[in-house]
Amino acid sequence: MQKYRVADLGKYVGQEVELKGWLYNKRDIGKVRFILVRDGSGIVQGVMVKNNLPEEVWNKFDNLTLETSLIVRGKVREEKRAPGGYELDVTDIEIFQIADGYPITKKSHGVEFLMDHRHLWLRSKKQWAIMRIRDEIQSAIMDFLREQGFVRIDAPILTSSAAEGTTTLFEVDYHGDKAYLSQSGQLYMEAAAMAHGKVYCFGPAFRAEKSKTRRHLLEFWMVEPEMAWVTFEENLEIQEHMVSYIVERVLKNRRNELEILERPIEALEKVKPPFPRITYDEAIEMLKKSGDPELEKIEWGEDFGAPHETYISNQFDKPVFVTHFPTKMKAFYMQPDPNRPEVVLAADLLAPEGYGEIIGGSERIYDYELLKQRIKEWGLPEEDYQWYLDLRKYGTVPHSGFGLGLERTVAWIAKLPHIRETIPFPRMLHRMVP
Repeated sequence: MQKYRVADLGKYVGQEVELKGWLYNKRDIGKVRFILVRDGSGIVQGVMVKNNLPEEVWNKFDNLTLETSLIVRGKVREEKRAPGGYELDVTDIEIFQIADGYPITKKSHGVEFLMDHRHLWLRSKKQWAIMRIRDEIQSAIMDFLREQGFVRIDAPILTSSAAEGTTTLFEVDYHGDKAYLSQSGQLYMEAAAMAHGKVYCFGPAFRAEKSKTRRHLLEFWMVEPEMAWVTFEENLEIQEHMVSYIVERVLKNRRNELEILERPIEALEKVKPPFPRITYDEAIEMLKKSGDPELEKIEWGEDFGAPHETYISNQFDKPVFVTHFPTKMKAFYMQPDPNRPEVVLAADLLAPEGYGEIIGGSERIYDYELLKQRIKEWGLPEEDYQWYLDLRKYGTVPHSGFGLGLERTVAWIAKLPHIRETIPFPRMLHRMVP
């Protein structure tokens, strides 16, 4: 049996089709009635003309409520003024289930109300657009990496040790032993890179940060490529080409969704390599000359907060790399600059328009003794990292990698005010339902 989708109606102009979906809205102007029907792929306007319909079908309009599930039949007609460019001349309506008292209406609702009803809010036009942009970004990431010869290797979610810092771990019971929800799959990808050369994992990560900012989630998704025989500079080039590829794909395939979100695309069209690069030292100088007393307080060795990242990124019209961070600021596994060991060969990629860090990456330490020393300096239990040290004992090579946060990338590309709308069911401080 032929299955029809709103997104494909342009193929069936002049033909009778059957659509299965939900009532998005309706309007009555007398002898002509309009129904907006969504089916997941898009929204189409159905036109009901009283003189052309049996009374039984005409009267069904009165019973239709918001989100009623229904089957609509009719002839497809091109109409440039209609959503999607096509309309349906309705010939029949079959009601499957009347939705009684749908809670999300046209009136303004508060954020907490909408988050409590997230399972239903996902049906709204803007949330629909955001999820489709998210899907496109995920597909673009995987397509890019596959085209570049990467192999996907899935990392465990339950781990015995920290990848980043021990203060942001979610602890769980593992049959009487302590285990933790993964902060990152990076350490495992380093092992896999020694087997396959270029690998990545793509999945959820967990950080127990007690943060309420618009940029933070407790559960988020990261893609983490790791590459053997790749230097720091080569790592940056791969990152900028991947980000440019992602943006290009969204502009090509999700233009309609960007328009729904009223996202200006001029800024996105500028996202092409090469990206500007400044050192941490240069960023500190930039902040000290900003003219903002709060920003000017920062001292060398301090990490950037959201206001600092926003100011830096606003000086550029593309994503900008900040490189060569102080060693003590970054993770234990980052390779020190051979010419200046107090900084590491690491970089954060800051998105334009104040969206902050979307990628963190570095060249990794490949020397056994240096890594062992760093583990000790950071106060980490060496026995938990013995397998990780083994990678430096048996065929060690220079290698690099990075992690891109999916939700922050979605927030930037879609120009969203808060990260909570970038993921279907956000997990935040005091928010775990639905």
